[in-house]
Amino acid sequence: MAYVIVRSRQLSRIPKIHRFHQFSTIMKLLVIGNGGREHALVWKLAQSPRVSKIYCAPGNAGIAQLAECVPLKVDDLPGLQAFAKDHAIDLTIVGPELPLSLGIADEFRKAKLRIFGPTRNAARIESSKSFAKELMVREHIPTAASRTFDRLDSAVTWLETCEMPIVVKADGLAQGKGVIICATTVEAQEAVSSMLDDQRFGEAACWMISGLAKLAREWFLRNF
Repeated sequence: MAYVIVRSRQLSRIPKIHRFHQFSTIMKLLVIGNGGREHALVWKLAQSPRVSKIYCAPGNAGIAQLAECVPLKVDDLPGLQAFAKDHAIDLTIVGPELPLSLGIADEFRKAKLRIFGPTRNAARIESSKSFAKELMVREHIPTAASRTFDRLDSAVTWLETCEMPIVVKADGLAQGKGVIICATTVEAQEAVSSMLDDQRFGEAACWMISGLAKLAREWFLRNF
């Protein structure tokens, strides 16, 4: 969908019938997720006079005060798609990263269902930290130096050459918990071992950022 931004003088020349037609329909919405992010979305959406009904899958106790919760898991793509069709949902809004990484937006669009969320390929920026870093390096977007490993011995050897502190991250979705800031080499090696050997955050590679403190100082000063 493309959007055109026009100045107020230009807007006055657009017939009213075309100006707000797309957004004047009373809509039924489906919000996917069960966290605070989705609660905030539902809370704000419920204030719109253009919204007649909000469903949330799976939702939570707080969300249930504002929307009808549906017992569907966020990774149940066929179930969510069937629900949207059966209940004539006008727009689905996706909160969590997991269904986006599984391609829910792609599947909904194939079925001609409106959905707000990036495609599976675009969602890789969030679901794969190594992919995001490679993208930033390729497109010359300023970012800290990093390395990605899927073998413990290679990671441990590289860590012995690094200055501390260092950040170790799991290369995948870890629900916001896959980040460990290490002050010493021993701490970093233990963090890497917990990810690659013990699979603390599931089956994923790990990647590391060096020069954390220096980067933070430079960027904070530059932004001020």
